[in-house]
Amino acid sequence: MPRGRMLAVAVVLVVAAFHAPRPGERLLSAASDPWQLPMRLSETGLYDDTPALVAAGVVPFSPQYPLWSDGASKRRWIHLPPGATIDASRDDEWEFPVGTKLWKEFAFDGRPIETRFLWLVAPGRWVFAAYVWSADGTDALLAPVDGVPHAAEIGPGRYHEIPSRDACGACHGSRSPEPLGFTALQLSDDRDPGAIHGEPLTSGMVTLRSLIHDGRLRPARAALVDTPPRIRTRTPLARSALGYLLANCGSCHDGNGGISVRAPVFRAADLIADGDSVARALVDRPTHWQVPGVPAGSTVLVDPDNPPMSALLKRMRSRRPSSQMPPLGTVVADTAALDVITRWIDTELAHQLEVAADPDGERARLHQPRADEDRLEVVERHAVGQVRHLQLHAP
Repeated sequence: MPRGRMLAVAVVLVVAAFHAPRPGERLLSAASDPWQLPMRLSETGLYDDTPALVAAGVVPFSPQYPLWSDGASKRRWIHLPPGATIDASRDDEWEFPVGTKLWKEFAFDGRPIETRFLWLVAPGRWVFAAYVWSADGTDALLAPVDGVPHAAEIGPGRYHEIPSRDACGACHGSRSPEPLGFTALQLSDDRDPGAIHGEPLTSGMVTLRSLIHDGRLRPARAALVDTPPRIRTRTPLARSALGYLLANCGSCHDGNGGISVRAPVFRAADLIADGDSVARALVDRPTHWQVPGVPAGSTVLVDPDNPPMSALLKRMRSRRPSSQMPPLGTVVADTAALDVITRWIDTELAHQLEVAADPDGERARLHQPRADEDRLEVVERHAVGQVRHLQLHAP
């Protein structure tokens, strides 16, 4: 093991030993209610006896569009109380039964660093915790409430950070927390073969079909088996790009009013209905964040005529706290995703917008609203090359 990594692990264990709560100490959940958490991962119900043997009733799953976590290998499990069901009456807001538990293990270079734990202890009240693995891999101890900033070195001067419990709420929601990655679309049996960082299904993994077959969803709609949800786009590349943006951006950019109305929105329901429409809404969309060095007000989210100047790509590439996206959970830019999304913008978005062809084959695209959020200016090219502007008032 590299000396830097050994030192990081040693620091983590010392911090956990001195700052982890004492047995029986009451801990605060994201919902500000006191609950008692086990001191060891092995006491959460994940394992039978040893970490080599997962407990009965705990089943693995793999979302088809995984969250980027600086190249970490991840394993995930869920436990549903015997006989309990998930209320799936709303596709995008599943309600889990009390007693549901989820775990996600993060490993670098084949060695587990942390396992995150979500536990539904009462209706609408999720407890968040992280457990720090020992160097010998025999068990993991409850991490401090404030997290561990240098849990493992993953590159020169860059470290994997175990988040604080407050940071967990930043992604999972603070007012109405919920799990991420365990949804109808993420568990769909119509998996995207081009998903960025997609993981293969292995034996025994939960899928939408298996949940319905085992009677774990209510209502159990046959349509979800006959026509499993998928992102509807004209091309496989667009499907994969939008799936990545949903997983990595959609937990904040969900249209629920937590961020600016001028920010992009990635909702599973919208992508399932018409992903290409969601993609078109990104083009020429103005952003509050501005690309440094360009005239004020000229930055757009996606610029298919000059992809490198798109705010989307600039912020994905950045790891400056003031500009990076996502803002949490990563210190290394996702080069594979940048390559795919740049190619999507450059080769498809520039050509798949609404067009009006003139005799010379030129195109005119529909521009998204800029300063005026209430009106949409449409540029229509006539066959004779004339241009007129139509002022359309939004409903």
